Amino acid sequence: MTDRSRRISASGDRSRRVVVTSPRTVAARRPRYPVAREIDEQTRLGEVYLRSLIRTQLRLAVFVCTLLGCVIGGLPLLFLLVPELGAVRLAGIPLPWAVLAGLIFPAFVIGAWLYVRQAERNERHFADLVDGGE
Repeated sequence: MTDRSRRISASGDRSRRVVVTSPRTVAARRPRYPVAREIDEQTRLGEVYLRSLIRTQLRLAVFVCTLLGCVIGGLPLLFLLVPELGAVRLAGIPLPWAVLAGLIFPAFVIGAWLYVRQAERNERHFADLVDGGE
């Protein structure tokens, strides 16, 4: 018995069990199963990853379409509820026509640009997730 173990026994404390593990366990040596392989082999986990990407892209598309639909659908409602706006003229053109001709198409272009930008960001995030698993 060593001096230390005598001291612990003499003081009445229970001896502690220490478990020493090596980092070279079977789990540590097993190669990681890459996410891309999960997707290629169409496993259940791969389906979850793809469904997550598709759901994210769908949510983005529905948001952008809803936003643009509310703006475009709201303009006739605005001109109906506030008839004075219909009488306003910009450079000789009635305001409803100016808004429809001059602001709707840029709104579509900006909405499409923002949609593509966010969709590409979602795809980059997904690609980083897939590449990070390898």
